[in-house]
Amino acid sequence: MGFDVGNVPFNPDGWGPPDTPAAPLFAKHDGAAVSVNIPFAPFSRTDKLGRVADWTRNPNASRSGVAGGGVFDFTLDESSPFGAGADESSFRLVDSKPPPRPKFGPRWRFHQRPQLPQRRDEEVEAKKREAEKERARRDRLYHLHHRSNYFAGGFGGSRRDSPALKSSVDIQPEWTMLDQIPFSTFTKLSFSVPDPPEDLLICGALEFYDRSFDRVNPKNERRLERFKTRNFFKVTTTDDPVIRRLAADDKATVFATDAILSALMCAPRSIYSWDIVIQRVGNKLFFDKRDGSQLDLLSVNETSQELLPDAKEDINSAYSLSVEATYINQNFSQQVLMRDGNKVTFDEPNPFASEGEEVASVAYRYRRWKLDDDTHLIARCEVYSASDAKGQRAFMTLNALNEFDQKYTGVDWRQKLETQRGAVLATELKNNGNKLAKWTAQALLAGADMMKLGYVSRVHPRDHFNHVILSVIGYKPRDFATQINLNTSNMWGIVKSIVDLCMKLNEGKYVLVKDPVKPQVRVYEVPPDAFENEYVEEPLPEDEQVRPPAEEDAVASAMDAAAEVEGADGAAGEADGKKNGAASSAV
Repeated sequence: MGFDVGNVPFNPDGWGPPDTPAAPLFAKHDGAAVSVNIPFAPFSRTDKLGRVADWTRNPNASRSGVAGGGVFDFTLDESSPFGAGADESSFRLVDSKPPPRPKFGPRWRFHQRPQLPQRRDEEVEAKKREAEKERARRDRLYHLHHRSNYFAGGFGGSRRDSPALKSSVDIQPEWTMLDQIPFSTFTKLSFSVPDPPEDLLICGALEFYDRSFDRVNPKNERRLERFKTRNFFKVTTTDDPVIRRLAADDKATVFATDAILSALMCAPRSIYSWDIVIQRVGNKLFFDKRDGSQLDLLSVNETSQELLPDAKEDINSAYSLSVEATYINQNFSQQVLMRDGNKVTFDEPNPFASEGEEVASVAYRYRRWKLDDDTHLIARCEVYSASDAKGQRAFMTLNALNEFDQKYTGVDWRQKLETQRGAVLATELKNNGNKLAKWTAQALLAGADMMKLGYVSRVHPRDHFNHVILSVIGYKPRDFATQINLNTSNMWGIVKSIVDLCMKLNEGKYVLVKDPVKPQVRVYEVPPDAFENEYVEEPLPEDEQVRPPAEEDAVASAMDAAAEVEGADGAAGEADGKKNGAASSAV
């Protein structure tokens, strides 16, 4: 039987059929012409066409064809005009799409194991991890937009506006804000102290440094010991009986401690909030800290870009790490000493210890600086050890850096301390720039000849009770200050500007607060009784309570009493200092 396709139109102007519709195509069926009316779909020259027609009897055989021209793919059925004799509706389109592929290959499918349902605590941990990842993502986006706006000290970058960064002290509505100073102003200040400091008095006793710790390395590590019987004291300025005595003798106009001064000197490098209480008494100025102040604890990863967990009970939260770092620092400072009974004694014993009480090795140097003709500053500075190098007596400060989890630091101390010590220190300067700067400032204030830095790590990242000493490295404070870009003129410029500002204030009590988010400090005027009853757990019986003085300022009263009965006030000062400010080991 012949097959006549009829008249095929020709388009001389381009590709495809002509604009004028042609007559429908005809095919012969049983000797009669039958209209086919094959539909048209536009396509380009680059399109791949499938089969024009499938004359096989297996409708699935066309699946192996090339996809792309589906409207031209037909299959022949027995009832088609070209088959058994039915109408043209028997034409049906061929599905040229490839069959869907399984999500995983056969090897993966057969090796899958059924997943066990998660326990409740595992579900909670999984949700915490997801929340931390989301916070980290938002934090990175925040840094991209604000990186250039924050950090003035040279280490770290902008910080997040996080609810975890709270003010160190609750700002009360009755407080009056007097001034706010941005850190950009602090970084421009400069002041050179005209004369070297003068030692007025040295109290306490020092043990000698054990030089065998200079040979400690990750392959020869030492277990960190615990010193539960040695007491450490964190006494504020106005609770110090020696400072009371020096103030009564009019030896200076400004009084502080090295911890408070270092916080001021390194303020532009700080991220976390802190506060300092300022008392203006007559022509004198006292810089104090509150009981339980943030200044008593060491910060960890303060200047790092990595987020720490928000949950306070997490062992890697900012608070938990601060307590752990303080515990490590205190025990390290006592373990690296020669415990053979030899001590260096000074003018007076420890002013905060009771008779027969075992105290940590520490010497308090009361030093005086001249800021100008009318202003002298006395600060209590601390050194922790002594050494006899080449027959000369030298003072040392002892501090410890701590490794808690390398996923936050990115450096494994056990692998890098011997071969890449500089990389480890550079990482610590990035993550703990403010803490290292304050340690250096305290060593400079105390006139230490050497500052020893210990590298202490957890035995296991999830064990925050057991630690090992991996290395101990010594630095000269002035050289180390140059290395970390700590400018002593700028440090004293900040202190001098704050002193000049406070000297213009009226008599009363003030608090200087580092903003928890913004790079600035604020000065508030507070009531005279602010912070006094903040940490009283339960009231004393009425017959044991101390009657308040007639004057509003308790410090002035204490000074008057000291002037009248110096010896009695010294003993009372010891008891008062131990009750209010002398804290035993932080852990």
